[in-house]
Amino acid sequence: MRFLRRNSADTEAPATESTAEAADSTRTAGKGRPTPKRREAQGRRTGPVPPPPRTQREAFKRMRGNKVSKEERRAAAVERRQRMMAGEDKYLLPRDRGPVKAYIRDLVDSRRNLMGLFMPLAILVFVALLTPSLAVQRYATLATTFMLIAMVIEGLVLGRLVTKKVRAKFPTEPIKGLSIGWYSFIRASQLRRLRVPKPRVKPGEAIK
Repeated sequence: MRFLRRNSADTEAPATESTAEAADSTRTAGKGRPTPKRREAQGRRTGPVPPPPRTQREAFKRMRGNKVSKEERRAAAVERRQRMMAGEDKYLLPRDRGPVKAYIRDLVDSRRNLMGLFMPLAILVFVALLTPSLAVQRYATLATTFMLIAMVIEGLVLGRLVTKKVRAKFPTEPIKGLSIGWYSFIRASQLRRLRVPKPRVKPGEAIK
């Protein structure tokens, strides 16, 4: 009995060793090269440089995907804001891009418009309505009505003037008078220091 047990143990040991050697050889033959490092694998996966983001939301998505730190995201946002305020075309919103829109902004920014008082007037009316005096509320409402009428008339005149100059400056561009007039009105109704992008011309400066 002992003799049989020794033979079975002796025969199983070489079989086990041969199986392990076969597995090692299979692994070596299947791989055939050392495992690449993480940096090398990342370098191989790197493709062409993607185009710049079109919107701020797309830029945030890319940053989240790349796991950028908060400081880097904040610095990138500040840089984009500065470039947008400077008027760089690719950092502007789609409604503000192009030479036509830049020319419209220059025409509006070179004028002193009554519509620029729209926001202060709205605040003044709000404060007047909070006062208990009916006389103050009546005069404030009356003044606001005249101011709004004057602003609407000025907006119509400004829209026609800007549309005429834009069509003369860009004769080959498809110009829509209503769209140009509305864009001019929105730009002129904002306070000068709050306009985006910042005005690049001074009030009273001649625009050709």
